[in-house]
Amino acid sequence: MKLISLDQSEYKRLDAKAYAIEKRRLQIELLKLQEDVIKNNRKLCIVFEGRDTAGKSSAIKFFSEYLRPNNFNYIQLGIPSKWESSHWFQRWKKVIPKEGEISFLDRSWYTRAITEPIMGYCTENQYRLFMKKVNGWEKKLIDEGVELIKFYFSLSKDQQARRMNARKNSQLKYWKLSKNDEKIVTKWDAFTLYKQQMFNKTATEESPWISINSNNKMIGRLTSLRYLLIKTSYENKKILKPARYSKGLTSYSASIEGVKFDNLTYEQFMIITKYSDDT
Repeated sequence: MKLISLDQSEYKRLDAKAYAIEKRRLQIELLKLQEDVIKNNRKLCIVFEGRDTAGKSSAIKFFSEYLRPNNFNYIQLGIPSKWESSHWFQRWKKVIPKEGEISFLDRSWYTRAITEPIMGYCTENQYRLFMKKVNGWEKKLIDEGVELIKFYFSLSKDQQARRMNARKNSQLKYWKLSKNDEKIVTKWDAFTLYKQQMFNKTATEESPWISINSNNKMIGRLTSLRYLLIKTSYENKKILKPARYSKGLTSYSASIEGVKFDNLTYEQFMIITKYSDDT
């Protein structure tokens, strides 16, 4: 098993200004990577998996904010049809990037490894068949020139509960919390078990899983993008070391539901951001 857990301590002290500076530095490099993908007809496929509220969608938005829109795809497939459910890999083959494209997958074929069997959306045989064939299917994609990166965004049980509550009480984001989400969060232990089985079986040398601690979404976004840039090659690449953030910072800012809180201590900042669905 090849599971990569990244060291995020370099971003331990991070205020809003420092985050904006680091974000800009990394997004400039990502645009260089996209230019190289276009120029050299590369196919880059980035999978974003993880627990609900772990920040997958916001991470994709962070990655793609300044990219050329005609050369990347945001993929979020809905409920599969009966045919798609029984032709699982064919369903996902259709969204694999073409030459000169980057695809960001907001959940992927790995819903069959965790969510579907837990929630009863697939049969036991379908789950076992998927787990048996997925590594070979991914190897074929890689042999066909697809560059595959698999991120798994994790968070603590307490943090997930806080974010779910924040969504439920938000006048702007209440719609993001569905009845299905409320059922899913009651199955924490089952998700942990199936996640570990997925890692054990599908974190291969050719296609490892990269585990991102997303208790702080800002740090999770920066860490995952830095990994992508370090891992991939592209023209005029500039390896960026994380900026050093002072432990003496005493003026942090955070916002909840559009209300901004300024001049916070680090401790206050960390408490407030726990209840924000934006950070």
